[in-house]
Order: sequence, then C-alpha cells, then structure tokens
Amino acid sequence: MIDLRRLVVLAAVALLALGTGMAAASPAKPKRPAVTTAAPPPPAPPVEPLPPPKIYLFRGAMGPIFSTGMDRLSEKLTKAGFSADVYEFTICRWIGDRVISSYKESPAPIVLIGHSMGGLCSVVISEMAAKENIRISLVIAIDSAHATGDVPLNVERFINIFLSDSVLGGGDVVAVPGYRGHYASYDLKENSRVSHINIEKSDDIHRQIIEMVTQLPRIPAQSQADAVPLRYLVPPNTPVELWDSGVRVPVRAGDTMESIAAARRVPLWTLAQSNSLA
Repeated sequence: MIDLRRLVVLAAVALLALGTGMAAASPAKPKRPAVTTAAPPPPAPPVEPLPPPKIYLFRGAMGPIFSTGMDRLSEKLTKAGFSADVYEFTICRWIGDRVISSYKESPAPIVLIGHSMGGLCSVVISEMAAKENIRISLVIAIDSAHATGDVPLNVERFINIFLSDSVLGGGDVVAVPGYRGHYASYDLKENSRVSHINIEKSDDIHRQIIEMVTQLPRIPAQSQADAVPLRYLVPPNTPVELWDSGVRVPVRAGDTMESIAAARRVPLWTLAQSNSLA
C-alpha cells in the first residue's frame, strides 16, 4: 500500500493536455438565496488563441553532416504550416538578434530547438531574450553540449532529451534557482540504439514535437506554481513519451502505484522514478 501522507508526483500533464484542468475536489453547491437582486455577471470573453509560433532550429558542429535531423524536422514543421528555419550554431548570436527584433515587430510565441551545440545556442538565445524581457514559449535541447548554460527564468517550457554518457553531447541541462516554468529531462543512455548522431533523427520524437508546437497557440494562460519538474532515466527499449512537467495528486485509501498508473494512463516506471521508488 502507498503511504497516504504522500502526494504522488504524477507525469500526467503533457503539453498536449495543458488546456484541461485537474481539480483535487469539487466544491459544495451553494444554497440558492431566498431573493436575488443582482444580475448575473456577463460571461467571460473567449480566450483568443495566440498567433502561430515562430520556430528556430539549430544544428550542431558539422551540422550539414551530423545534424540532418534538424533539417528533416524543419521540413515536417513547414509542411504542417509553421514558420520553421534551420541555422548553424556558429551564427547563434546573430540569429538571436533577429529573433528579438522579429518578436518586437510582430509578437508571437518563440520556439527554439537545437541539437548538440545547437542546444547550447537555444539557451544562449533564451538568455539574450531575457535581457529584453521577452518570454520563450518552448525550448527543446537534444543532446546539447556539456557547456550548455542553465535554463533562464523567461523560458516557459523546457525539455531536455540527452545521453548522459555522451562525449559529444551529454548536456544535463538544469534550470536556474527560482525557475517556475515547466521542466522535463529525459536521459536515453540505457537505449543502445540511440547515439549522439541519430538522437535528433527520431521520427517519433519529431511527431511529438510537432504535436506540442501545434498546441502552443491554444494553451490558455495559467499558473505554473503547481508544475513539478521531471527527471527520467528512460528504461531500455522504451519509447520516449514527452511531457513538459508533472503535477501532484492526492493518494486515496486503497491506491497502489499500479492503479494510479492505470487510472492516469501513464507508464508505471514514470511514477516510480518520480517518487524515488525505482
């Protein structure tokens, strides 16, 4: 049985489900007053979706040879109707200036995706944007360099997909102290079929990234106070399911890890690792 004093950190809130709220309990229905003199408040105006995001992708060193997955992902994003361009990390700060000026001219969610040194570049540009008080909607680092800096406070969602034993990459990127955004880190070192030069070419990861980007303009503004950072060592031969953070849920009498995983439709191993039971 699970200790009822605990709250389970549940990896159930994926980026694709952020528009759906989770309530711990339903409030009691208020009694109807004997006489009602005030008119009901007008309905809240519908939330206007944000404009489509602008997506910037960055190759690593010798990118046209070793980071071709960024080009393929860019093509898929463009085919899905997004503005997505690929750049070399060597012109990182110049592109950063363009990102900032483009946002000031026409504000839209910013998405930064980078492989290897391109992942480092994505964080560098996030830091540049922070100095201009510009928020970054989503950053995805794919086996970024060890020298990659910490995630700054202006990044709303950060996902790190990496190989902790990689010499060429291996960037175990963490957030700065006080970070309140959504954070998730996935270490794929147990998967022998994944290497630094093919990790960014995964069609399944590409598919999930496109789904995330598609959802971004429709995600309503919400508090990030309840977001729980996730750090996973993905088991061998296990498909990667990308979440951007977790939530805490109360444990009820009779609950088990198995029943919670089944009810929330998440892999059992994610609950075990989230709660330090693995």
